[in-house]
Amino acid sequence: MTPTVLAVIPARGGSKGVPAKNLAEVGGIPLVARAVRAALGAPEVTDVVVTTDDGAIAQAARAAAVDLGAAHRLHCVERPAAIAGDTATSEAAVLHALDTYEAERARRVDVVLLVQCTSPFVSRDDIDGVARAVAHEGADTAVTVATFHGFVWRDGHAVEEGTYGVNHDKSVRPRRQDRPQDYLETGAAYAMDAAGFRTHRHRFFGHTALVPTDPARVLEIDDPHDLARARALAPLLDPAPLPTRADVDAVVLDFDGTQTDDRVMVDSDGRETVAVHRGDGLGIAALRKAGVPLLILSTEQNPVVAARARKLQVPVLHGIDRKDEALKQWCDEQDIAPERVLYVGNDVNDLGCFALAGWPVAVGSAHDSVRAAARAVTTTPGGYGAIREIAAWLLGPTLTADITAPTVPTK
Repeated sequence: MTPTVLAVIPARGGSKGVPAKNLAEVGGIPLVARAVRAALGAPEVTDVVVTTDDGAIAQAARAAAVDLGAAHRLHCVERPAAIAGDTATSEAAVLHALDTYEAERARRVDVVLLVQCTSPFVSRDDIDGVARAVAHEGADTAVTVATFHGFVWRDGHAVEEGTYGVNHDKSVRPRRQDRPQDYLETGAAYAMDAAGFRTHRHRFFGHTALVPTDPARVLEIDDPHDLARARALAPLLDPAPLPTRADVDAVVLDFDGTQTDDRVMVDSDGRETVAVHRGDGLGIAALRKAGVPLLILSTEQNPVVAARARKLQVPVLHGIDRKDEALKQWCDEQDIAPERVLYVGNDVNDLGCFALAGWPVAVGSAHDSVRAAARAVTTTPGGYGAIREIAAWLLGPTLTADITAPTVPTK
């Protein structure tokens, strides 16, 4: 029988360090909404409860669930004043939320999670990891941790020496590889066997599993400086959103370096040949079948470009000096708004089109300047199935029910 896993997100309205902290935005998303998204995205989690004394926080949480199409799995519990003050414990809020959920849903919870809004970079994998440790791997409790290699010092005024090493003898400086592995509790996600939690009324009891997470993502927001750091890190740590079919009205493809690996084979008579990937052909065929307008736009005046376009049954414009002007003219002729165009490129001559298209996409092997300008980047290099990967973003991984994904080779 599948265990019921309830993720509880405490999010009270009052905060002295950062006013309205749980509504503060990181990466353009309120902290409570970030926690809701991560929890709802974890496959092990059955339902999510946000326990709060603030209507605006509840509204932001519900909006996040609606955006994910998971409103039915998000429940907001009004947190009583007695457990909403500065001295209230997270355990008290979780116990109240657990009782309320079970009473309202008439459903027994097997594993209860504590997910903290103040850890803006908590991921679905973090949450899944602690849930799985308790639900399936025999742990009574679990906590996210990060590997830690620092020497910890304490200023012990009552100690004769004044300062001393906590996890080391200050007279001995062993190499990192010779020291025992320490772990830092991240404060992001905890899991507890629900029955044991009711008995012990604390997040740690019995066997505690340590679930490692990426140390780069460890950050707890307690003051304005922490919030500023989180906002600066968000562009680096947040996954880039990928377009869906609802975001795109047309797909325009560069040729060399996107549908090929950017190499050209030249024979003794000067004839050029290139290698393409069959998976890209499947992806383009699926997009065409789905009614997505397509165009191949290339700087090269090369018969191979036209031949490939004919094979794919896709219109082509090649030998184009100003690709951005050609793209704008094509959009006008097709009555397609440029901001609804997904443009795929790999080198600097694509940057003009990147500035025009709403969804500039770089293949994984693209020049650094192109990757930096892209709104999304494929994991696959050009010529090795990158176009098929993009088709899967728009249509789903199988493209259509009767097409099987090909194996993508690596370089």
